[in-house]
Amino acid sequence: MSYLLLDPADFAGKAIDGFAAAHPRHVSRIEGGVMRRAALPPGQVGVVVGGGSGHYPAFAGLVGRGMASAAVCGNIFASPSAGQVVRVGSAVERGAGLLLTFGNYAGDVLHFSLGAERLRRRGIDVRIVTVTDDIASAPADHPELRRGIAGGLAVYKVAGAAAEAGLALDEVERLTQKANAHTRTLGVAFSGCTLPGASNPLFEVPDGRMAIGMGLHGEPGLSEGPLTDADTLATMLLDRLLPERPADIPADRQRVVVLLNGLGTFKYEELFVLFAAVSQQLQQAGVVMADCECGELVTSLDMAGVSLTLFWVDEELEGFWNAAADSAAYRRGSFTSSLPATSAEQPDGRQAELDTTFEPSALTPSQRTLLARIEAVEEALNTHAEELGRLDAIAGDGDHGLGMVRGIRGARESASRAMERGCGIGDVLMEAGEAWSDHGGGTSGALWGGALLAAGQALAEAPAPEATDIAAAFEAALEAVMQLGHAVPGDKTMVDALQPFSVQLQARLRAGADLQQALQEAASAALTAAQSTADLLPKLGRARTHGHRSLGHPDPGAMSLAHCLVAATREPT
Repeated sequence: MSYLLLDPADFAGKAIDGFAAAHPRHVSRIEGGVMRRAALPPGQVGVVVGGGSGHYPAFAGLVGRGMASAAVCGNIFASPSAGQVVRVGSAVERGAGLLLTFGNYAGDVLHFSLGAERLRRRGIDVRIVTVTDDIASAPADHPELRRGIAGGLAVYKVAGAAAEAGLALDEVERLTQKANAHTRTLGVAFSGCTLPGASNPLFEVPDGRMAIGMGLHGEPGLSEGPLTDADTLATMLLDRLLPERPADIPADRQRVVVLLNGLGTFKYEELFVLFAAVSQQLQQAGVVMADCECGELVTSLDMAGVSLTLFWVDEELEGFWNAAADSAAYRRGSFTSSLPATSAEQPDGRQAELDTTFEPSALTPSQRTLLARIEAVEEALNTHAEELGRLDAIAGDGDHGLGMVRGIRGARESASRAMERGCGIGDVLMEAGEAWSDHGGGTSGALWGGALLAAGQALAEAPAPEATDIAAAFEAALEAVMQLGHAVPGDKTMVDALQPFSVQLQARLRAGADLQQALQEAASAALTAAQSTADLLPKLGRARTHGHRSLGHPDPGAMSLAHCLVAATREPT
């Protein structure tokens, strides 16, 4: 996908920097994302959208007056961290509360929910509406399991318009929920997308075929079909979308906003050919096109694909859809009055890099040992990043290796700074956990952050940790991961490696093994268990919808954890 020489780990951040520089009339760069440049009046609900990067114009391009107040921007295909949600939400809260709305993906749900709880503890009223428009990802009787894809534009537009109209948070939430309930999308892909710096796409579509029901993050389609002409493709899409008409919309009085979306390489002229077929067939079906958008609305890097969204409107929803909006990537109508730019210059959100160099001799023996183990984990993750990405691409989005590299890099830097300040082992692990969550993003970032925080809290109570304290810290980490991710052994997640490690560690210590021996034997058990996840079907997360594809392949989260444990438990040199 990328033609410039670049570091994939910082690609997303630099892209957001450039976006903000290119659109100074619409957005200001803040820590964690962007916010609208037009001042937010006191008493206006803040609408915060967000998700992984790689989907422009979503999400940053939809920030502006009459649209989102701000966007939280994660790394490529990785959810933003809870810390980013807190920082961006705080920047746009004006006393009326916040509405957070984003696609229904495990990592986004986890991080936005954690961020919302932290904001609520500050006394801010926060509501969450997840976008669930993708009809391919779950049946109609389980809409809560559906992914959010291109229909998010309709949901964000209604939310932003309702907030701009000065409505209270209860009403903004109700209208956003209603817009989501009235929106359905189905997409097809003709080739996969390629992550920045990668040489191969995340998935391939056989010649003469198309993938049906793919996701926005490089997930393969849920089925395949032969290539067709525009009329046949329009028929296939509409035959599946029209039966999903919301129950409160009469069959003989259907008005829809049509969104035909190019996913990155399916360009405008070909979109117009398909739109003509869609428009004609809707007319023949007696469905009135109230409005339409045809172009790149929500992309997936350079994926060659297209999606069709039907947004059924009544008088109320249509009014908010037609309301004026002014963002970098989406504009309609005009405002009768202008608002000044944000009065205070917003910080660019990137804290100055701190000098992380320090004299190793200043460290205590336990700090030197911990730092050596962290560096060993970083080396292992760099070594296995490509392998982990390939595993993740089988039934996910292929970014797991990169996310782990970003997470350990941030954790190591934060741990080094904490040690320089003289922090104890528990505090070092807690700061490393916060940094891993912030830098890693995605579900794994939240789980690793939670695990390190829990372990650090356990060890903070033991100034000179003994073997039993370390075993208790791993047990606390396991409990945190299971609570955050709602996973149990057998779900094909990192729990399937961490639980055997914790059990084996405690068993070997009870049998009289010394700590180093017990750690290494426990790590060996974790690696064996992680490899055995090849025989399991995933029951949680993004891979759930592609579970059959992962049979015969171990879970990337379990394997990355096992690699980390093996590296961390080697005898320090």
